[in-house]
Amino acid sequence: MRNYFLAILFISSVATFAQSPQKIGYVDSQIILTQLPEAIKAQSDLDALTNTWSNQVDSMKLALQQQYADVQKQLATMTDEQKQLKQKELIEKEQQIYQFQNQKFGQPNGEIYQKQETIFAPVKAKIYAAIEQVAKEEGMQFIFDKSGDILLLYADSAFDITFKVLDSLKRGK
Repeated sequence: MRNYFLAILFISSVATFAQSPQKIGYVDSQIILTQLPEAIKAQSDLDALTNTWSNQVDSMKLALQQQYADVQKQLATMTDEQKQLKQKELIEKEQQIYQFQNQKFGQPNGEIYQKQETIFAPVKAKIYAAIEQVAKEEGMQFIFDKSGDILLLYADSAFDITFKVLDSLKRGK
């Protein structure tokens, strides 16, 4: 009985919704992210951090290669015990590099992904607020992101509010 009531309620709400005119808009968030100064700065900060960590990984790998080359040169003069010790050191160093890479860049818990969320959180909040403001000003009920995971197969450019949102963001409203 309860399911029957919910089905009737759903059907009547869909029918009511379908009868009222709907105004739908869309934005291209990639355009906003490439033109909004705060987003550009956030991406620049994230890129700088990525480059720093990548340089550290490269440096660690170079040091490991040098250490490996040094061990190769000394192999003839080492005892079996010394060889095993050096091999163990090289393996440990390689594991440390792998752990560092995983800690910084590993998905989904790598520090880079956490930093991305932290750095972009205020930018996203500002964009969402501007989208909501423009949508209300334009009397729109729905806004889609043309560049996101939602696939938009057709869009009349008359409903594109990307630049209105960008303008609102740049004016600081």
